[in-house]
Amino acid sequence: MPLWLAADALVLASKSKARSMLLVAAGIPIEVHAADLDERAVEAGAPTNEPGAVAAHLAGEKARFVGRDNPGRLVLGADQVLAFDGRRFAKPRDRAAARAQLRALSGRSHSLHSAVACVQNGALVFAHVSVARLTMRAFSDQFLEGYLDAAGGAVTEIVGSYQLEGLGGQLFERVEGDYFAVLGLPLLELLDFLRRHGYLLS
Repeated sequence: MPLWLAADALVLASKSKARSMLLVAAGIPIEVHAADLDERAVEAGAPTNEPGAVAAHLAGEKARFVGRDNPGRLVLGADQVLAFDGRRFAKPRDRAAARAQLRALSGRSHSLHSAVACVQNGALVFAHVSVARLTMRAFSDQFLEGYLDAAGGAVTEIVGSYQLEGLGGQLFERVEGDYFAVLGLPLLELLDFLRRHGYLLS
């Protein structure tokens, strides 16, 4: 018997490979419909500048955007905001920006606010934000250039320029908080919501 009970797959409003892999590995069938939004413009409409609120706003707006073309379907949006030294970091636009972000984070701690939102027929039916605290080790410029070479274009695809499940693991000395949330999705809280609402076997 499958664990997923709904007639339709979950619609994922994200092109993140990590989020897709987490959901599929957890037994959730998905259809990917990436939200084609100007994230910085959407971010400007957040109710406050608090990192968790910004992440939640982005996740919800992505789900609503994709939900317009998927009436009746459960649509999941997700986003992350990195907060460091009173600033918020977005995805770096190029290698130079990634280098600057990583140099700033080297030897320091930052918080990663990971939000998930589910929308159905335009209504927000679930929202959650997890916060993890990560401490990067102090690394040399030589290591940084080698990391950027090895990671390639992936450094511009995620906030903070790291993927903890890959080469990014070499950047850290300590991670405190939900591992799944660091990868981009507060998975345990999402699974609990899906079970309580009859989408998954309980």
